[in-house]
Amino acid sequence: MEHKVADTLGPVIKQARQEMELTQKELSRRLGISRTYLIHIEGSLKKPKYDLLFRIIRELNIDPDSIFYPEKPSKDSRIEDIVRMLYRCDDHSLSIIRAAVKAETEIKV
Repeated sequence: MEHKVADTLGPVIKQARQEMELTQKELSRRLGISRTYLIHIEGSLKKPKYDLLFRIIRELNIDPDSIFYPEKPSKDSRIEDIVRMLYRCDDHSLSIIRAAVKAETEIKV
């Protein structure tokens, strides 16, 4: 069975946007595109150019494998989502997150 990126791209973007509780208006503003264009992407009527696809993947913390290799079994997607978000944090934010995780794990022991 041949896989086409267009088959999964729109639904994956829409699901990721909804999971982040973003409206189409808010996401389109963040990406610098029109809401109509985003609607067409989510509906698989249009395919974004590479630079926009890259920004969408980063903005929504999408695992690229979910688009390009949807048949690939995923690992723990919650952990992967957290790791992707961590890459976007500055040093100060990482220090706060590290302290919170450390405190949480010490409580559980």
